Amino acid sequence: MRAVVQRVLSASVEVEGRIVSEIGAGILVLVGIHDSDVEADADYICRKVLNMRLFPNEQSGKAWDHSVMQRKFGVLLVSQFTLYGILKGNKPDFHAAMSPDQAKTFYALLVEKFRESYAADLVKGNAKTWF
Repeated sequence: MRAVVQRVLSASVEVEGRIVSEIGAGILVLVGIHDSDVEADADYICRKVLNMRLFPNEQSGKAWDHSVMQRKFGVLLVSQFTLYGILKGNKPDFHAAMSPDQAKTFYALLVEKFRESYAADLVKGNAKTWF
């Protein structure tokens, strides 16, 4: 599993011109699911992402001291199979990514793990943010 994490002031997912999911300040997490990923990989990514010290501690002045959970910020999860793309000549190959049917179920499991590990109302991600 691969995750690209970006701090954001706000982030949203738009489908056919409509916003289907959004957060204010927090992190946007693009998640690539490999064909061989198992539940333990989802547990690992969840734990690592939620505990990454990405935000400043305003009391101590330390720049990279607080996690998204300590700041009570939002988390927007977006499935992104292209994170497992490789180029074969000029053509991308996504065979290392989990098949769409399996990935949709696995992505739902990952979103649920984030919600159980943090605050369900601060974690955004659903079938409409699955690509």
